[in-house]
Amino acid sequence: MKHSLQTAFKLWIGITLLVIASVIAIYLRNGMEGLDLFIQQWPLSNLVVTLEATVYTWFCAGAILYMLANDKVNAGNVFFVAGFFIVILLYLNILRERFRYGDYQYYLEAATALMNNQPLPDTYLYLPLWATILQYIVPLGDQGMLAILWTVNIIMLGLFYILLVRVLEQYGYSNRFAVTVTVLFMLVNTPLHRSLGYVQVNLITLVLVMAGMLLFRKNDFASALMLALAVHLKTSPAALVLAFLLERNWKWIAWFALTFILIALIPVALEGVGPYFDYLTNIGILTRITDTNFHDTSFDSFFRFFNPFLGIGIETTRLITMAIKGLLGIATLYVMAQNVRGHAFVDEKAASPILLNAIPSLFIVMTLTSPIVWDHHGIFTTLSFLLLLKCISSPAAWTWFGFAYFLEFILPSFDFFPWSFGRLIAPIIVLVLMGLVSSKREESRFFGAANAWFERLPI
Repeated sequence: MKHSLQTAFKLWIGITLLVIASVIAIYLRNGMEGLDLFIQQWPLSNLVVTLEATVYTWFCAGAILYMLANDKVNAGNVFFVAGFFIVILLYLNILRERFRYGDYQYYLEAATALMNNQPLPDTYLYLPLWATILQYIVPLGDQGMLAILWTVNIIMLGLFYILLVRVLEQYGYSNRFAVTVTVLFMLVNTPLHRSLGYVQVNLITLVLVMAGMLLFRKNDFASALMLALAVHLKTSPAALVLAFLLERNWKWIAWFALTFILIALIPVALEGVGPYFDYLTNIGILTRITDTNFHDTSFDSFFRFFNPFLGIGIETTRLITMAIKGLLGIATLYVMAQNVRGHAFVDEKAASPILLNAIPSLFIVMTLTSPIVWDHHGIFTTLSFLLLLKCISSPAAWTWFGFAYFLEFILPSFDFFPWSFGRLIAPIIVLVLMGLVSSKREESRFFGAANAWFERLPI
């Protein structure tokens, strides 16, 4: 068998070199026009995405053959390796079928504005770091920008899989159970699918946050740098800093303050302070929106619906929204304190028990207090949901959890008030369940049995 696999891998190398040689030969003889004779763009397809998906799928096949031919896959990692390629190959094929991509165009507009010494457009709602970096690939044009960011998102998809498994292991999941949960979670996942479909920065941000969690106390500088970058990309992860601060790791705190300031100075050095004022202006514009968008499942959008319907003034709506967000913040802090005190997710023997018990609830307040919550933002509640699998036992709790999970991750995106606001309700249900399980530190029977069953498998 090994000989056959080694032969297959050599054939893969040969075919790969043959394809590369043919492309070079065609280009040298006829230029880009020659390549057009050999490549067709099918209707309802994006040629750049089609070619990237095909190339990356081919290289995945090569990686699989290499690992099998060289005994890199064994009983200890077969679940992890198989899960990785199942997820990557599935999404390469799904995303190949999408012929129109979204939010990267806002990034392109912002980067172009900076390159031309113009203010950031009001559609750009991030700190200026991302646009500052992207301005250097603006000369590649729309499709060049898409090609690079699409590739970055595929890389982040792979890292998200790897880091999510490692984070779940940190919370007591066995490797095989963590892999199984991660694969099932990623296979049917509306926020994940839409994050990739819009070429969003969500996965980059979440990968940075999870890397910061895993590196905490192992490499404080790297951990702090990861979280500082995450905050500069999306702003909302600033809510998660509290979980790190509660550990009272003064070295980490110093590194975070330093790296955050140094990163903030990069756009200042290249563009001046103007982009930061543009950001504040754009956020101010965001808070003055008067209509509702059923894709935006924020408190703001929900209550704005009642302005024309019930004749409520916009100022009243803003006060109601602020009050509810304040109550959510207080409730989250209470649940967080209970989770830390009761060791809801890990016991005191864990490397960073305060951080690991505090952060799941903060992901919820990070998501729901934002002035805009698109359906793809639900990906930030990943750990809030998956860690509850350790704690819930009663049939009622499982029913509510299943209902919330269905609303957040399985239900397709749709626009029908108020039913499309299920993604506003789902994290609140999970926050309530977190509060209920914090009083009793015990693993659910399901979690213990599943962990043990996967460990006993013969492969």
